[in-house]
Order: sequence, then C-alpha cells, then structure tokens
Amino acid sequence: MRVNETAVVAGLSVVSPAGMVIPAEAARDRWSTSTILSVIAFLAVLAYLPVFRQPFVSDDYIQIALGRQYGPIGSWWALAQDPLYRCRATSILLTYWTEQLFGVVPLWFYTSSVILHVINSVFLFVVARYYGFRRWPSAVAAGFFAVYLGHQEAVMWYAAVHELVLFFFALCFLMCWTRWLRRGDKLAYAGAAASFGLALLSKEPAVVLVPLALLMAVGERELKRGFLAVLPLAATSALYAYGIFINKPVHLHQHDGTFSLSAPFYLTWVNSMGRMLWLWGLLSLIGLTVWKGWHANRRLILSATIWAGLTLLPFCFLTYMPRIPSRHTYLASAGLALLIGAGFATFRQRFGHYRWAVPLLATILVAHHCGYLWTKKRQQFLARAEATEMLLSVARTGVDRINIRCFPYGPEVAEAAIRVALNKPISMLVWNQPPDSSTPTVCASHP
Repeated sequence: MRVNETAVVAGLSVVSPAGMVIPAEAARDRWSTSTILSVIAFLAVLAYLPVFRQPFVSDDYIQIALGRQYGPIGSWWALAQDPLYRCRATSILLTYWTEQLFGVVPLWFYTSSVILHVINSVFLFVVARYYGFRRWPSAVAAGFFAVYLGHQEAVMWYAAVHELVLFFFALCFLMCWTRWLRRGDKLAYAGAAASFGLALLSKEPAVVLVPLALLMAVGERELKRGFLAVLPLAATSALYAYGIFINKPVHLHQHDGTFSLSAPFYLTWVNSMGRMLWLWGLLSLIGLTVWKGWHANRRLILSATIWAGLTLLPFCFLTYMPRIPSRHTYLASAGLALLIGAGFATFRQRFGHYRWAVPLLATILVAHHCGYLWTKKRQQFLARAEATEMLLSVARTGVDRINIRCFPYGPEVAEAAIRVALNKPISMLVWNQPPDSSTPTVCASHP
C-alpha cells in the first residue's frame, strides 16, 4: 500500500511518496541515513581543519570579555539592559561557559564553533527530509552547506559564533511551527515560541521568521489559524525592534556607521545574491536550464530562492560596504545549498549512467571549497591575527609599558587582548607616544 505525505517549505507544498516497507528495507534505509549523516559531519569538520591551529582573531578577545562581563547569572539583568548585546545573549553565554570549562585556549573555542557547524549541517539534511525533499538533493544540500566557502567567517572567526546559534534556533523554530500547523500540537507551538525567543536573543535578523511562518501557514492551507498564532510572535518582534531603535544614542551599531535604514539595501541585496550564487549556484542554474530540471525540482528551487532572498534581506542595511560580509550569509546560504541539491539531482539524472560522473563532480566541489579554505582563507585569518599576536608576544616579556604606534584595529581590541589573554591592566598600553628606548614599541600593519 502506498500513501502520500505533504510537506511544506516556506509555504510551498511538496509531495513526497512514502509507503510500507519490509524490515530488511527499513534496516537498509536506516543504515543509509546514518551513513549520509556521518559523511555530512565529516565534511563539516574536514573543511575547517585549519581552525584547530588558529590563534584568536581581533574581536575574539572582545567576545570573551563580553562573556566574562555578562555571562554570570548575577550579570544577566545588566545584559538585558544592553540594547546591543542582549541581542547576542545566547552566544555570550556560550562563550562564558566555554571559558569556564576550558580556559582561554583558542582550540576549544574554535572546536565549539565547528561542533555547532556540524550540528547545523546535519540538521539541514534532517529538516529537508522532514519537509519531504528527496534523499539525494537533501544530502547534497547539507554536504554543500558543510563545506561552502562563502560563509566561512561564521566558523573561522569565533566572534561571529552568533550566526551559528541563530541558524540552529531558526531551524528549530521551523520544525516546531510546521508540526503545530499540521497537528495542532500545543507542545510544538510552545517549542516554536521558545525557539523564536532564543533566535531573537541570538541576533536581530531572527525577525524574518515571522513572514516565513506566514508563508508556511499559506502552504499548509492554515492561513487563518497561522495568522492568529503568529500575532504574538509579530508583537514580540515589534517590541524587540522598538527596544533597539529607542536606544539609538547608546546603541553602538546605530551611530558607528555600521547600518542605517536609509542605506541602499536593494543594491546590497542584488550584489550579495549575485556573489553568493557565484560559482556553484550559477552552474546549478545553467545545468537546470540546459538539462530541463526546472519542472522536476520547481518546488525545491522556489523554496531555496525564497529562503535565500528573504533571510538575506535583514543584513542589507549596511553602510560600510556594498555587499554583505561572508559571516552574515550563513543563514541565507542554506537556500543556496538547496539550489545546489537541485542542480546535482538534475546532473545525476542526466549523467547517472556514467558511474564516475557524480563522484567526480562531488570531488571537484569539495576540493574547490576545502582547498580555498585551507590556503587563501587560512592565510587571511592568520594575517588578521598577527597584530594581537605581536602585541601579546611583547607583553609576555614582562615589560610594564608598551607604546603602540600603529594598530589595525580599535584600541578596544588591544585592551581586550591584554586583559583576556594575560590578565594585565590596560594602563600598560601607551598610544602614539614618541619613541622611547626604555619602552618597547608595537607597530602592526593592516592585514
């Protein structure tokens, strides 16, 4: 007997066949899934092997200092009153407990980032399957997400760990919300509300989950019920945004030129979407067009496009550059990964009779991304760490004062590095004083 199960992603219905299987088939299916999950986890670690031997980079010291400042329970009220860092509360607590357990050792902080990335990559496969997408494109999507070089800052720069946490809670929200739409499970709605709240405490773009929830309600033909249920989430988002903008005078990112509502977000969005699609997204689009894979994968492609376009939008109000930094594409790149999954599925259908074709293409993809991360990106992050490493090496010689003549980052980075790594007072740092033979001088160039 065969039955149909309907799944929804971003409001788009997807029909996936399911049926009764004999025990041997079920065992083989479970083994296949476990193998896929193991390969995805392996790829997520493989791509970021260099970070296990990487020193802290600039703002990493500020992130650890924030963990010390706001992590203890007695400091949570102060954290709640900080209009910027209360929106990073989950990553600040993660940082605090990482230091409490392992000390100020870069290996363990980067290990926590890679573990989160592994969990997110595996979770993407689970979510794709839950929504009814076929095993092959779902596995390719998760595998691509695991090695994708475009969002590398989120994993290789510990100060961007909030991107990883946001992604996790966003997927938790989608799973719980969909379960509630389908079954009316009150516990699932509670899980969705909790995940939404934790996502808001991870980073501001979590507000995009509100329109995504409405789209999913449309796809499930539960618009009225979904609309009423999403109202508390929308109201929470409105209060959340009000709490940010009402504190503009003391909110760092609203007066340091980081972002503005008057920024040309549409140009930034187009530029960032184009950069994210290059190169493998473009190749997938070409393959889908040439080999007529649009019809067979239309729901997957539309879901991927909606997800990528919508989740990228909140990051587009930048004022300091015309494109979104790589770390901010982590959430949106799940949509790109689904598009790659559709492209690979089409390639497999067209060239699957050549047993070497699909493994060869997958090997080229993995080699391209891992090779780039291991070489160019590895060198870039080492260069970004040179300034603080130079400063700390001088401070470890036992001197009482250090004259800093040139430094590529703000004074707060140097001060945090001294306090976090060596527990030394920031008063030992002297800025831009005339050379003095009795005081060592640090002059670090911009990476």
